[in-house]
Amino acid sequence: EERAFGDVALIGGDSGSAHTISHQGLAVVVSDTGTDKYDITRANMLAHQRVQERVMQELHVLPVCFGTVANGVSPADDIRRLLDRRRQEFERLLSEMEGKVELGVRALWKDERAVFEEIVAQDNKIRGIRESLMGKPPQATHFDRIRLGEMVKEALERRRTAEASVLLAPLRRIACRAVEHPAIVDRMVVNAAFLVEKHREEEFDQAMQRLDREHGQRLIFKYVGPVPPYNFVNIVVSWLDL
Repeated sequence: EERAFGDVALIGGDSGSAHTISHQGLAVVVSDTGTDKYDITRANMLAHQRVQERVMQELHVLPVCFGTVANGVSPADDIRRLLDRRRQEFERLLSEMEGKVELGVRALWKDERAVFEEIVAQDNKIRGIRESLMGKPPQATHFDRIRLGEMVKEALERRRTAEASVLLAPLRRIACRAVEHPAIVDRMVVNAAFLVEKHREEEFDQAMQRLDREHGQRLIFKYVGPVPPYNFVNIVVSWLDL
């Protein structure tokens, strides 16, 4: 039905309110704008997400790519055509996402240097090369230092993979689906998103608490959600195709 969400700030500080444009049981949540492009800034991204989180309090949401603007002669008609032509896709995705939320988990080593020292202590080859380089000028040991760096990088990746497997296993058992992303900093062990049924969200919370108790001395956990299921839905709109 037609409705407004007047209690949440809009992207770009625009006036007015987020509201729906409906068509035969489906609706798009929009706001009026005087621009056809929004900069990818932290403030704009947060505003975009907060509107979705506000709608999520009451309704099922399929997130649309940030910066999607209908700027034709009749934007409302374009949106209704979008709902009409992609109805089957949207209804299927709504059915798949119904009763589920996305939860994000990141884990980082508190002290990457300590992990490096563990690797050196446990790997005779790495330890031997490092000891052989001590006291020698960098110019004379250039290639050996490159080799050592490559060996350490490979060892860190093996350690990251092994620890991530331990952390992810209990979470995967609760989630419907999971997506792993590459580490974005060297300290990162896990960078993952989970699609979880709402009635199991508390169970997932408890699993995260156990992980923190068991690994908190070594790892920092960052746990966010529920958020729109961006990692499990990818809706891109091309107005030229309507």
